[in-house]
Amino acid sequence: MRQKLFKKQFGAIALIVFLSLSFILIILTFMYNNYLAEEKYKSLQKTCESVLDFTEYNISQQENGYDEYAVYYIMHNLSNVADIDVFMVDKNGVIRLCACEEWGQNGSCEHTGTAIDTSVIDSIIADDKNTLSTLNIYKGPHYTAARNITDANGENTGYILATDSIDDARNLMKKIAYIYIISAIVPLVLMFVAISLMTYRLTRPLRLMSDAARAMSRGDFSRRIPVTSDDEIGQLAVSFNQMTNSLARLEEVRKSFIANVSHELKTPMTTIGGFIDGIIDGTIPQEKQNYYLGIVHDEIKRLSRMVESMLSVSRLESKETELKLEAFDFKEQVLGVVVSQEQRIVKKGLDIVGLDTLPDITIKADKDLIYRVVYNLVDNAIKFTNDGGKIEFHIKSDLNNLTFRIQNTGKGIPQGELPYVFERFYKVDKSRSTNKESTGLGLYIVKTIIKNHGGAISVSSVEDKFTAFEFNLPIGR
Repeated sequence: MRQKLFKKQFGAIALIVFLSLSFILIILTFMYNNYLAEEKYKSLQKTCESVLDFTEYNISQQENGYDEYAVYYIMHNLSNVADIDVFMVDKNGVIRLCACEEWGQNGSCEHTGTAIDTSVIDSIIADDKNTLSTLNIYKGPHYTAARNITDANGENTGYILATDSIDDARNLMKKIAYIYIISAIVPLVLMFVAISLMTYRLTRPLRLMSDAARAMSRGDFSRRIPVTSDDEIGQLAVSFNQMTNSLARLEEVRKSFIANVSHELKTPMTTIGGFIDGIIDGTIPQEKQNYYLGIVHDEIKRLSRMVESMLSVSRLESKETELKLEAFDFKEQVLGVVVSQEQRIVKKGLDIVGLDTLPDITIKADKDLIYRVVYNLVDNAIKFTNDGGKIEFHIKSDLNNLTFRIQNTGKGIPQGELPYVFERFYKVDKSRSTNKESTGLGLYIVKTIIKNHGGAISVSSVEDKFTAFEFNLPIGR
């Protein structure tokens, strides 16, 4: 099965080559056969004309007919030179002279006295072209040419016939075909070797892709296709490798997502289950039950937020949430988010810089989703800014795009962690896994919303100095 494509490709090309060579052989055979027949007929015609000229000349020199042996001598010599049969036939079609040795010795031979249908001879003369006939004296067809013998009055006194077997032409064609086949063997072998190598080279990447695809169906994404050319096959191999890399990353994301969801759900559910069991079996005294029920309530709300976040992610990724575009003042939205967090800002003693210099910029986007983006970024900035630290806001725009930047002081993010901060459930500070308010999906949702609006978001950080998030949005005018 693995060699099926190779066999098909090789077989198809080999069949085309074989049929082409066979067709060429047929055409050459046909052309050679016609050429030999025409040349043979021309030779027979010239022989007839030569014998006829001598016979008519001999008749004109003789008072009583012609000298048979003189005519025979000419016929015999021409017959030997051209390796053909020559006959002189009377007007009734009876053979009188034959160019063979036997007639020269005995004045007669096996052909002498044989009658040939004069209508056949007349048709040969009338057609004046390559004619095949047995003349009632041969078993097989012969090339035949004929000429009339006339006297001084123009009366027909007989015929000159010249014939040659087609077996000689057939044997010659067999030899030509044999030579053609023998001479074609070496090129054919070389051609088939070249075709085999070329076909193998063309089909090898496809076989590797087939093997890799089967491996991927089993969950193995380690296979890669070697790129050995820059043609269509090479480009296909590059695209296949890129697809494999994407699938491998998606598989890692899927596994990570399942592991993270399991971990995030397991902790609150274990807590809820433990406290409920303690209340049911009496381990927790009645006077403390309300306290632990409050914890259970908080954990349930945490689970609800997590489920809601995951549903939001699912809707955003599947594009089920249609963007409700409307024009609004982006500066006003940022100010509204900051004001809503005033208590937290005052509690940590944070210094807010840049709000008073923000320009008025009207954009056309989904107001609720963009609010969520700004809220998440401000919430994170407040959460991770050191007490007494600083948060800076910057907004700028051109004719087509808005750029928003929020920067806060604090611990910062290690350089090795920066590429992963927008992934699902990723937390730079592993201790945050116990944070009741965090689901680990906020930045992933932010990135997805910005991407769905046709924008992009990035992060930069220097440890123990600052962290900055910056996104670009089409203004949408």
